Amino acid sequence: MQTKAKKLAALVLGWSFVALGVIGLFLPVLQGVLFLLIGLFILSSEYVWAHRLLAKIRNRFPTLGLRCEKASRNARSWLAKVFRRFGGGQHHNRMVP
Repeated sequence: MQTKAKKLAALVLGWSFVALGVIGLFLPVLQGVLFLLIGLFILSSEYVWAHRLLAKIRNRFPTLGLRCEKASRNARSWLAKVFRRFGGGQHHNRMVP
């Protein structure tokens, strides 16, 4: 059940970023391309077409691909720290008699 909730959350979040990206292409306030890339990155774990599109973008723009890889590593390490802190580190907060 928890994996279905995570999958649904990833899909909702990914499509939300894609929608913000499309809106951002027309509004000067939002960074449309950035939101589209974030949305594609999130959706690439669920959809093959998004993964292939990101691979094409990385091949076409190698500097952008390197920056995306670095951002991906940073995001994964940050998420791991957050999950360890809130998920697995609760037993450290108990008071010792």
